[in-house]
Amino acid sequence: MEKRDLYIIGAGGFGREVAWLVERINECAESWNLKGFIDDNKELHGTSCGGYRIFGGISYLLEEKTEIWCVCAIGNAEVRKRVIERLEDTPHVRFATLVDPKADISKSVSLGEGSIVCAGNIITVDICIGKHCIVNLDCTVGHDAVLGDFVTLYPSVNISGQVKVGECTEIGTGANIIQGKKIGSRTVIGAGAVVVSDIADDCTAVGVPAREVKHHIVGG
Repeated sequence: MEKRDLYIIGAGGFGREVAWLVERINECAESWNLKGFIDDNKELHGTSCGGYRIFGGISYLLEEKTEIWCVCAIGNAEVRKRVIERLEDTPHVRFATLVDPKADISKSVSLGEGSIVCAGNIITVDICIGKHCIVNLDCTVGHDAVLGDFVTLYPSVNISGQVKVGECTEIGTGANIIQGKKIGSRTVIGAGAVVVSDIADDCTAVGVPAREVKHHIVGG
C-alpha cells in the first residue's frame, strides 16, 4: 500500500506521543509518511518537535493543493472540535484514524474517523466510539459503551459496560465509571474520580464518589 502524507495537529507532549504511535504503526506495516506538525503558535513555526518539522498553522493545511491526511493531537476537547470544524469542509484534507498495534480492540467496535487509540487499551465488544476521540494510554472500555464525538479519555480511565459519554467530555487520569451510567456533554470528570451516578451536561465532577462541583456557562 502506498504511504499517505500525514500531519499531526498540535506540537505538544501528546503530539510527540502520537508521532511515536505512527512510528509503531509503520513498524508493522508502512502506512504513513509522517511529514511533521501543524500548530497555530507562530513562535514554533520552522522549528522541530520530536525530530519532525513544525510547518505552520492550520492555514498551511488549507493552502495545500494535493490530498493530505491529518490527525488532531490536542487533548482539550472543545479546542479540538474548533480545529476540526475549520478543516472538515476542505476537500483535500482527510482525517486519519490511528490505533496503536498494542491496543486490543474487538471487531465489533465502531471507531469514528480522526480518533486516536493509544497503546495498552482494552476496548471490548459492541462499543461505539465517535469521531475525533482520544483514548489515551492504558484505558479499558466495556461492552456496549458509547463515547460521543470529541471525547477525551486521559490515561488509565476505566469505563464499565453500557456507559454513555456525551460529546466533548473529558475524563481525567485514573477515573472509574461504573456500569450503565450516563455522563453528559461538555463535562469534565476529575482525575481519580469514581462515577457512581449520572452526571449532567456542562459541569465538572470530582471525588469519590464523584459529585458535581461546578456548572459551566455554555458559550462562556
